[in-house]
Amino acid sequence: MEAKNIFLVGPMGVGKTTIGRQLAKALTMRFVDSDHEIEERTGADIPWIFDIEGEQGFRDRESAVIEELTKLNGIILATGGGAVLDERNRTHLMNNGVVVYLRASLEKLLQRTNKDRNRPLLQTENPKQKIQEILTQRDPLYCMVADIIIDTERRNVSNSVKLILSEIKKLSEA
Repeated sequence: MEAKNIFLVGPMGVGKTTIGRQLAKALTMRFVDSDHEIEERTGADIPWIFDIEGEQGFRDRESAVIEELTKLNGIILATGGGAVLDERNRTHLMNNGVVVYLRASLEKLLQRTNKDRNRPLLQTENPKQKIQEILTQRDPLYCMVADIIIDTERRNVSNSVKLILSEIKKLSEA
């Protein structure tokens, strides 16, 4: 396998953490989730950071963590959904590994996130509208950084992992 790192990007609820863990097992690589890393380092959960520092405070922490993690070798990194908003993050991701954009429909994302209170951006009157705004804003950025695009809509975790492995193999042979 040629990829020194594999970075998963995509909106919240698409399966970056779940798929990332299975992908790491399949490749015997270390799995890291940037949101979990931030929580571990700060001793605070993401909603609390958003409450206290605002979204920008969180994004600053996220950028520092992504810069550090993308310098490592042999990791699978699940990024936060908004990581691509920062140009520095996009550059670090594109320059240090294979970027896989995991995508799903608005309806599927809403279904997967509707009970999750750990998503500060969705604590709103209209989560569906918020997810649509997020997709509209971020989809072009996800596409820009992606080496591979995988639709997780009708795929289970195992099938998504197999497809990612197959696509990475094609990239390394190209």
